[in-house]
Amino acid sequence: MKIGIVGFGYWGPNLLRNFSAFDNCKVEVVADYRPERLNSIKKNYSFVKTTTNADDIFNDATISAVVIATPVFSHYELAYKALVSNKHVLIEKPMTASGAEAEKLIEIANAKNKVLMVDHTFLYTGAIQKMKQLVSNGDIGKVNYFDSTRINLGLFQQDVNVLWDLAPHDISILAHLIPEKPYSINATGISHTNNGIENIAYMTVNFESGMIAHFNCSWASPVKIRMTLVGGDKKMIVFNDMEPTEKLKVYDTGYMVKTDEEKHRILVDYRVGDIYIPKIQNNEALSYMASDFICAVTKNTKPVSDFNLGLEVVKILEGAQQSIKQKGKEILL
Repeated sequence: MKIGIVGFGYWGPNLLRNFSAFDNCKVEVVADYRPERLNSIKKNYSFVKTTTNADDIFNDATISAVVIATPVFSHYELAYKALVSNKHVLIEKPMTASGAEAEKLIEIANAKNKVLMVDHTFLYTGAIQKMKQLVSNGDIGKVNYFDSTRINLGLFQQDVNVLWDLAPHDISILAHLIPEKPYSINATGISHTNNGIENIAYMTVNFESGMIAHFNCSWASPVKIRMTLVGGDKKMIVFNDMEPTEKLKVYDTGYMVKTDEEKHRILVDYRVGDIYIPKIQNNEALSYMASDFICAVTKNTKPVSDFNLGLEVVKILEGAQQSIKQKGKEILL
């Protein structure tokens, strides 16, 4: 299986390293419009061809799959060219700049019978795999809320706001853990750079079951926080990605609500139990993601981060953007 990589910026070298580690695939060529980026490849991967024109990859009939690691505004055009050239496609997150673009790519992929996958790497981490197991097995009970904080100082993007930059990680985790589809979104945000690109934003995702999800994203925080809380009616999970080892903790903590009919008030019984730190795998998530893509192409398996999940993430981001521009108005999905 020969692979072409389009884009060799921040994430491209990691993709090249991981795909090159597999015996059943070969990175044939890497494309990037910056020659200085391509020059670094020859030092460590002398067998990999380079080009400044991505069309060289699309026109190469020996290449069966294309990995796209470019800014989001270019995803649709590049993926479209790859699919119509009869190639399987892996796109970096978020999948596209709009839901309409994502749906069009899915339509072509289905017509061409090609794999279309999105690199939501977090879904392949040991912590998220364990969270999925705990939620799916009912260990934490009915999920009532999902609360995510992803804040740091910089890097201010020039083409997308802070939600499009940071939230795809956590939205993909939400979509992976919770089968129920959301019905509406409220979001607010502000730009302190006078360019209309929000650098701080808050998003609430609503579900008909009563579950609620909240996202706090910022490029303007003095501290870096990467934390997700998942609250069930039996137990609660805390995922702290900044922890070097104990990233996941399960709290045997909860509450029970009952009504005192005589006094017409709500009574809440609190329960505080043990804290459990599950053992999780520490293998590189990107390697698992690459393996999932290779298996989808060579063995026709369904990838964990398939195009349906990619589309859901984009639709949520799109709805959030509409809500921000309308001062937090609820947007139905």
